[in-house]
Amino acid sequence: MPFSRRSLLQGAAASAAGPLLLLGKKAPVLGSGSHTYEFAGDWAKTPASVHFGYTHGVAIDRQHRVIIHNRSKDAVAFFDHKGRYIKSWGPEFAQGAHGMLLNVENGREFLYLADPERHLVAKTTLDGEYVWTLHVPKESGVYADEAQYKPTNVAIGPNGDVYIADGYGLSWIHQYTAKAEYIRSWGGKGSAAGKLDCPHGIWLDTRSDSPVLVVADRSNARLQYFSLDGKSLSFVTNDLRRPCHFDQRNGELLVPDLYGEVTIFDRDNKLITHLGDNPEVWKTKGWPNIPHDQRVAGKFVSPHAACWDHSGNIYVVEWIEDGRVTRLRHVA
Repeated sequence: MPFSRRSLLQGAAASAAGPLLLLGKKAPVLGSGSHTYEFAGDWAKTPASVHFGYTHGVAIDRQHRVIIHNRSKDAVAFFDHKGRYIKSWGPEFAQGAHGMLLNVENGREFLYLADPERHLVAKTTLDGEYVWTLHVPKESGVYADEAQYKPTNVAIGPNGDVYIADGYGLSWIHQYTAKAEYIRSWGGKGSAAGKLDCPHGIWLDTRSDSPVLVVADRSNARLQYFSLDGKSLSFVTNDLRRPCHFDQRNGELLVPDLYGEVTIFDRDNKLITHLGDNPEVWKTKGWPNIPHDQRVAGKFVSPHAACWDHSGNIYVVEWIEDGRVTRLRHVA
């Protein structure tokens, strides 16, 4: 889903090291205590030839480059830690760029890119070379035709198994081997244990002794946990509106929420803080593509993905048609 950039109020960010100014005023500060962040809106600076579409995914590679997955001819765009444009590729994702996972395998970094409009998931190198492409899982017996399959995000298991969330399709999870060989499927639309309604995000949660899968069961307004073979384990229903996806760091779980907030949970999935909370924004006329003068600095419109960098800063991309990338600089 999309985003909006180049707001005049948010565009006057100074360097990441110093105080950020918005038209002569200090940038908004979000959170509290050890989870305090300075809001730098419209962080990514693009050349005149590059224009974001809906910004859907974000990841950080080992060179500290920030990678933005967005619906434009520059669908996979790389920036340095100061927001300066480096390169881009992937025009074939211009209409369907969605979820993006960066995974390190035997010392190499790979991207897993979900495209619900072309009904596929692709594994690529960071330079855009394809390793494999997975289309509709006919082995599952779930789909009458390809159009019903609309994958939104990917997780990788500890043994390399690939888990694909069909968030915009029929609400199933599909499991493959690392060699893209089909294993099993589970889910289907519903609200009972094991059922899902828009499994928008999926993540390997390694914060406990045994790795498990956590799914952003978005339209059910909950997180649902599964074993690695698809058994429903538990739910998180507190402090969520429309959870989209995940990142984790130091025992904490980062949850961008489409309805105007970014949430951090502790190791026990208890609320630490909501960042940029903008309640009721989703009821605004034209949401998420609301006019720039209605986008308040320090408040989110439609967080779709978020991740931490190596220093604890947070990058948030929002579902807005002209793209919006925000950096939350960790200050305490």
